[in-house]
Amino acid sequence: METLAVCGRRPCVSNALFSAAETNGCSSYVHTLSLGNRHLSAFNPSLLRCFSPPPYNAKLRQRSNNPHLFLPHLVASMETVEETYIMIKPDGLQRGLVGEVISRFEKKGFLLKGLKLFQCPKELAEEHYKDLKSKNFFPKLIDYITSGPVVCMVWEGVGVVASARKLIGSTNPLQAEPGTIRGDLAVQTGRNVVHGSDSPENGQREIALWFKEGEVCQWTPTVGPWLRE
Repeated sequence: METLAVCGRRPCVSNALFSAAETNGCSSYVHTLSLGNRHLSAFNPSLLRCFSPPPYNAKLRQRSNNPHLFLPHLVASMETVEETYIMIKPDGLQRGLVGEVISRFEKKGFLLKGLKLFQCPKELAEEHYKDLKSKNFFPKLIDYITSGPVVCMVWEGVGVVASARKLIGSTNPLQAEPGTIRGDLAVQTGRNVVHGSDSPENGQREIALWFKEGEVCQWTPTVGPWLRE
């Protein structure tokens, strides 16, 4: 039968008869407790002193207030309504994946505000990918994006930029998780089906590049109250 032991400051499951407990430099061996046969009162009270909370650590407290930590940014993104630019690349269009990609964003509850089929000129492609201009694959990338029509989309929602990146998956499809667009549908980095803005700022920049004034619709879906409080 699996048994419960106290290890450090959290419970852990162990099959051993004895477990070492170490907290704040205190080390002692405590009897493991059978989940079905014994009670926590079986512990020697003197052992419990070893598991008192650690002293206040000013450095740890300072680190927890670091604005560059991921968690605060994630929490903030989940409270902010954003827009992002999503583009189905030529390979996604040629393979008939347009409906599949759109469906994933719709099922997530995001609001479609702009949609068009578009043949990308070389100048626009170079401006869109200007941050990659120094890369040796840049000419090949431009040829690829301009090789056929793309589907341009604007999606809106709470935390839509971060969430869309998770829906899309890693740039290399071989590293993308199953359940993501690239993990399920793509095979190579050079044919990874879809593009998504990597920040709210880039989202606004890319929307302005790919959509003219008046092409992005403003409307309110009736499902809104069922998505957010």
